[in-house]
Amino acid sequence: MSNKFRAGTLAIAVGLALGTAPSYAEENTGAEEEVERIAVVGSRAAPRSVAESPVPVDIVGGDELGKSASSDMLDMLQGAVPSFNVRQQPISDAATLIRPVNLRGLSSDSTLILLNGKRRHRASVIAFQGGGVNDGAQGPDISVIPSAALKQVEVLRDGAAAQYGSDAIAGVMNFVLKDDADGGSLSVKHGEYYEGDGTSTIVDGNIGLPFTDDGFVNLSFQLKNADATSRSVQRPDAAALQAAGNNHVPDPAMIWGSPEIKDDITLFGNVGLDLGDDKEFYMFGNYSERDAEGGFYYRNPHNRSNVFSIDGGETLLIGDVAQSMGAERTCAVVPANVPNVLDTAEYQAMVADPNCFAMNQIMPGGYTPRFGGNITDTSLAIGTKGEAKSGVLEGWYYDLSGSVGRSASTFILKNTLNPSLGLDTPVDFETGGYTQLEKSFNFDIVKEIEAGFDQPLNVALGTEWREESFEITAGEESSWKAGPYAAQGFNIGSHGFKGFGPEAQGINTRRSIALYADLEAQVNDDLLLGGALRYEDFTSFGDTLNYKLTAQLSVSDEVSLRASHSTGFRAPTVGQANVVNTATSMVEGELIQSFTAPPTNPLAAFYGGKELEPEESVSYAAGFVYNSGDFFMTADYYNIEVTDRIAQSSQITVEPADYTALEAAGVTNPELISAVTYFANDFDTTTQGVDVVANYSMELFDGDTQWSLAYNWTDTKVDSFNPATTNQGKIDRLEDGIPAHRGTLTMAQSWEDVSMFVRANYFGEYYATHADGTTPEESEVADSAITFDAEVSYFYSDSLTFSAGAMNIFDQEAQKLQAANNWSGAIYYESGPFDYNGGYYYVKASYTF
Repeated sequence: MSNKFRAGTLAIAVGLALGTAPSYAEENTGAEEEVERIAVVGSRAAPRSVAESPVPVDIVGGDELGKSASSDMLDMLQGAVPSFNVRQQPISDAATLIRPVNLRGLSSDSTLILLNGKRRHRASVIAFQGGGVNDGAQGPDISVIPSAALKQVEVLRDGAAAQYGSDAIAGVMNFVLKDDADGGSLSVKHGEYYEGDGTSTIVDGNIGLPFTDDGFVNLSFQLKNADATSRSVQRPDAAALQAAGNNHVPDPAMIWGSPEIKDDITLFGNVGLDLGDDKEFYMFGNYSERDAEGGFYYRNPHNRSNVFSIDGGETLLIGDVAQSMGAERTCAVVPANVPNVLDTAEYQAMVADPNCFAMNQIMPGGYTPRFGGNITDTSLAIGTKGEAKSGVLEGWYYDLSGSVGRSASTFILKNTLNPSLGLDTPVDFETGGYTQLEKSFNFDIVKEIEAGFDQPLNVALGTEWREESFEITAGEESSWKAGPYAAQGFNIGSHGFKGFGPEAQGINTRRSIALYADLEAQVNDDLLLGGALRYEDFTSFGDTLNYKLTAQLSVSDEVSLRASHSTGFRAPTVGQANVVNTATSMVEGELIQSFTAPPTNPLAAFYGGKELEPEESVSYAAGFVYNSGDFFMTADYYNIEVTDRIAQSSQITVEPADYTALEAAGVTNPELISAVTYFANDFDTTTQGVDVVANYSMELFDGDTQWSLAYNWTDTKVDSFNPATTNQGKIDRLEDGIPAHRGTLTMAQSWEDVSMFVRANYFGEYYATHADGTTPEESEVADSAITFDAEVSYFYSDSLTFSAGAMNIFDQEAQKLQAANNWSGAIYYESGPFDYNGGYYYVKASYTF
């Protein structure tokens, strides 16, 4: 077993939690295993076991995370945490690059992410098409964290903004890095989908090194490459063009599938050093980078508005060179309502005229833009903690730290046009990027004070300073430039994702300072009470005060009851308040060019946009813990009311009657904008649910058997909303877009040389939508489904292990689209709760030392 580094303060805290003195003797493996099940989140007193926590906490060990066919941290957690959901994101703009998640039915930025107990920075990507619940969410990128780097993940399923600040409305996830001072591992994993695509190879490793005689350096890496997938058929309109003789149309014209991931590299480091006299230095951070590329919507060469036509496909949009220079227009009309416009005499005559052109000359079969980007994620946290032995804080334990995190996304668009540039347009563009930068300083102190209870009162105080900035970087000129043919109706900028222009470029910054107090007391042998109060002041919208109350009552040695009540808030992100974006959405089968503007931008303000305010929440939870012998179970009910909830508005049509007023307000070329969206405090919701977690250990088949159950019921109701900015389809997605019932049952079996696990995943009925369509023809209530995962491992030696397994081993199909909804070329609804790509198998070799 690896020697573990432990600072004196942590050793004392763990000893208090376990009621025993910790031991580092190599033969005392039981003590070490118990320490691994201790949670830091949920309480600022000594770390507690899951059974002793007054709020529901899941501890997912590093070994358990490895029991998944996926190498993505998001998929690993979905199998272990009952109310954690994530889905694939085909043709979903930036959400394809960083998949959003949700805990307890709330958006990804309603869950606070910690790394080694310190706040993790947000991703620079905003999920403009996040599947309903996550539309417009800007949460941290969890997927960059490799399982090889983790000792455990602690998931607090309870509102905790009064303890940790903004974003902790749904809960907190704390990723705890390994702290071994020796030993390590190396593994190689290779797999692909049953369909023969999506082939991926993942290499990861970890090594622990001594840092002098009193510390450790623990380093981890992961390298991943994954091919794209396609679950597509040829679109009817593209098939008709092929049948009419247009041999330039790709087959399939539009691909629904997972993006290609190239050179996904991530490096994590964790450093600790015992400074003596009960003091410790720590440092941890990461560098991660990857390239991703996926497809967009197909552009039909007869009727795509402002590229090939401006009258719905009746005639072709023809550019007139002389007209662009002030002369009279001379180009003749070319009918486009024909099987194949390329074969018409009118089209061929137009091509022969050097004064006239159409974009068909560059893209004769239409085109499907390819959207991609480079995502770079870096962070560093440095601090010291220990016991103050003199001065005004004598006897207090302190933790002083500073951290910085940066996420940068650079976007590209391939196989598209800037139609306003005419035939001189490039077909590949660098469209600019977003950068999220966060800095924070924390000072926390804690002390046990005699207050007449059975055990001392734990008093924790602290302060936090944070700065958050969001930067937009302009793309290359051709990606945003209004060319000479814009006045003739040709679209401005790279089509599908207009590049950010100089007017959008810039940095917006917000700062905040917080003060908190946290009290917890074991009043007697049976009753634990706690309370927290946090004041936070933001430079953008003012201050907020939140509280939390917790209690746990031991009814017997086996049963305890627990409850909590809290208020919370989520500050609008700087990105949500200032982001600019132009993208294409599908509404009722039609491509809509929509412009996302800051809510105070003249265009957004004209249609009701105004300064964002923080979301506010009120949370209630109650549950019980049962722990007897080898059986452990928790069940918790929760109720979360969120008011002034922030989300991206539905598309608001820019009406021709408004063009004059919009131009007077400072909006350029409003006639080229089909719709506008912006972030708004649009609606109020109430989310309630039940989480059940159970574990049972036994001996079976002459081996050790572990049964694990995780079940969740979640119900969300929209209490009120603004019909001017939120349509009924969005309400339906918010309320029913994720399954109301979800559960996993895992059986893990181990013998001397072999181990295995089988997991059943249940997904209840849900409201299925496709390509943002919510009409009856584009949506339906999808059936429930069960998928199975399995893995078998053979321990060839003490160091070498071979594994083989599969995800969705019986290839359970996702919900298929209705026949009336086959215009898009997709086979399955994109909003499904499990991977629409089907079964996936893999082999893995692991070496430990």
